[in-house]
Amino acid sequence: MPGLVASGHSHRPTTKVSHKAFKSRKATKGAIRDAAKGRIAGEKGTRKTPHQQVMSKLDRRNQAKQRQLEKHREHQKETLVFSGKDGAPRNVAVIPLCSDGNAASAIQSLNGSVDIEAEISDIPFRVSVDRFKQKIQYIPLKRDLTACLDAARVADFVVLVLSAEEEVDDLGELIIRSVESQGLSTLFTVVQGLNKIETAKQRLSVLASLKSYITHFHPEQEKVHSLDNRQECANLMRSLCSTTPKGIRWRDERSWMLVEDVRFGASSSEPTVLTGVVRGKGLKADRLVQVGDWGTFQIEKITAAPLAKKRKGDDTMTVDETAEEETLELPGDDRDDLAELAPEEVHMDDDEDMDAATTVTTSKKGVLLDDHHYFSDEDETQATSQPRKLPKGTSKYQSAWYLDDNVSDSGSDLDDYEMQDAEEEAARPEDGEEGRAGYAPTEGGQSEYPQSEMFIEPNEDEDAMQLEAFRKSKRTEVEDDLEFPDEIELHPGVLARERLAKYRGLKSLRTSPWQEDEDRAHQPEDWERLLRVPNYQAARAGSYRDALVGGVAPGTRVHVHIKDVPVSIQKAHNPSQAITLFSLLKHEQKKTVVNFLINLSSDSPTSIKAKEELIMQVGPRRFVINPLFSQGGATPNDVHKYCRYLHPGQSAVATFMAPVTWGSVPALFFKKTAPGTTNEDGEEITLPLMLIATGTALPPSTSRVIAKRAILTGHPYHIHKKVVTIRYMFFNREDVEWFKALPLWTKRGRTGYMKEALGTHGYFKATFDGRINPQDSIGVSLYKRVWPRAARPLEGPLLPEVTNDDDDAMDAEIP
Repeated sequence: MPGLVASGHSHRPTTKVSHKAFKSRKATKGAIRDAAKGRIAGEKGTRKTPHQQVMSKLDRRNQAKQRQLEKHREHQKETLVFSGKDGAPRNVAVIPLCSDGNAASAIQSLNGSVDIEAEISDIPFRVSVDRFKQKIQYIPLKRDLTACLDAARVADFVVLVLSAEEEVDDLGELIIRSVESQGLSTLFTVVQGLNKIETAKQRLSVLASLKSYITHFHPEQEKVHSLDNRQECANLMRSLCSTTPKGIRWRDERSWMLVEDVRFGASSSEPTVLTGVVRGKGLKADRLVQVGDWGTFQIEKITAAPLAKKRKGDDTMTVDETAEEETLELPGDDRDDLAELAPEEVHMDDDEDMDAATTVTTSKKGVLLDDHHYFSDEDETQATSQPRKLPKGTSKYQSAWYLDDNVSDSGSDLDDYEMQDAEEEAARPEDGEEGRAGYAPTEGGQSEYPQSEMFIEPNEDEDAMQLEAFRKSKRTEVEDDLEFPDEIELHPGVLARERLAKYRGLKSLRTSPWQEDEDRAHQPEDWERLLRVPNYQAARAGSYRDALVGGVAPGTRVHVHIKDVPVSIQKAHNPSQAITLFSLLKHEQKKTVVNFLINLSSDSPTSIKAKEELIMQVGPRRFVINPLFSQGGATPNDVHKYCRYLHPGQSAVATFMAPVTWGSVPALFFKKTAPGTTNEDGEEITLPLMLIATGTALPPSTSRVIAKRAILTGHPYHIHKKVVTIRYMFFNREDVEWFKALPLWTKRGRTGYMKEALGTHGYFKATFDGRINPQDSIGVSLYKRVWPRAARPLEGPLLPEVTNDDDDAMDAEIP
């Protein structure tokens, strides 16, 4: 017993010390604030609104059920067009990216996985998947850029076909980048020829490599399906038949159709009939339609086109004749016409004002600065007359070219469209008052206007040699634009007042008013006939509301009768190429000044020069354009600086005259190249076309002024405190007197003005707001308005078919 008692005895451990609890009344203010977690002492846990009340368990369950039902109704609405016996088929575009890819073989593998025996053709064809009670319309494609872009526009699903043996070449990469940039619906990726790889380990390596490649463009791709595996093909067919396509926003805002059949009229006067299933919004006979690259046409009528049905006990297919001849839609009084410009008799301003604007006055003695000609006989400032929005005598037809009489409250509709990846640049000295440097105090001393010194006229030969030495360090035009933007050099024998007759001065590029009367003599011929959109938001909303109501319901198979199709289109028609039909929104055929945000990738090997010919695709239309580039952002005076070049990594606004496009529609910019040559990086160019930039549609505006800036620079010849003698800016006394009113600036932010001309070689004396550095450069900014050029429709394919002459020659040598 004593042993048991001794064995159970133990001392209290001395290493475990339990501290006393912390007294909260002595806590710090920070600890009390963290413990409160934002609560206020007097609130007692109450909420301020009924929506913030704590719900009971029954209310939370009811709310979750309502949310679930709403989500189910939205899903049913999205898939309603595919349901039923007469539902629309799911459009599946099959695009091979490699040279050995075969779309027909891929379709055969997919059909075989669900026991479908159907003949594979080169044109879009339809199959019925009985296992999933759905219909699929395949669009087999070749490696043709134009056909791939057209098919992907109307596809619910895009299937990219990769190869296990061949890599994706430059053409395949161009196709995938272009299809992705124009807007892409649900995407799937498959691989052909995986069984040709001998070992299973190499197959896994090839699959991992292909998945890494495709996720570089589309990170959401989780799997690359093998066409040699029947189970994976069946799973892909299940996904094609059960997945709800995510769609394309700009496409779903319009009515569109994949054309299944084309019947040309016997003559150009007879209508051409296009057959297909209406998708998107309701198809209206009043609106114009864009048919592929054919052009824009009017609809004569829309009739029903039901599919042939099998009768019970009869194997033959029959069609109800009465239903086929049923007219679903006819044009009404609100029918759009094909006119791109307003009638010639309509003018925004009175004829007297136009005559006054086109008369070049010779009585001016100085350059225009803001809204006044300084040093002129006419000291009175002419008030700028605001143009009337609706001229007198305008008919109902003519009034359609003035969409709204209300001006947007924001001043510029571009305020609501922020430029992505383009921050507004800080003001520079050449921009005017915003770029002025701060006040620089100077030491006390003599008067600012010292005793006059005699100016010695320099020798002409010596002065010419000094000028040549001053300008000899010049490089290429692109490099000069990067380091010395907008600077120009005048020849000593050229008069600046004649060379820069169209230019004017601005005290501030962002806030100074722009006198438009001076520009009317130089505006394009059809400028007054363009569409005016004072309030873009209201006009766009009205066009969207018009598309929401009426028209033939989506999912209906119809015959669309279009008018005046040229005979040349019938001769050039290729039945194997898919044709798309898009209904244009109201006013989308009318020409105006359109703006597009253009983003040039930092990986681009070259810069783009303004007015250089590009090919642009926006929505269902393609144009050949010569755009003007200008800085983005919103300014109080709606004046934006013209950019001579768009360099890699930069963003700008591309402006030209073309039909209006409502909404933020993606745009692609292509540039023609010469195959076999090398770019600036030394890489060989293999294709005659390259995707050089992408962009987005911005609000159109005819009042947006693009001002081209010319900077004349001079060199400080003699400095005495704030008084400086400047040379090399002008080369005769008359030019100094003409441009005397313009403000001067330096690279370091000092500002000044011209005092007097010295001699006859263009030297002059100027006063600045502070002492300038001898190494500083003095400049003066001049501006003129540049006018956009008209776009023209693209004729022919984007990229002509590339034939491999070497392979043909090798085949010819084989006996």
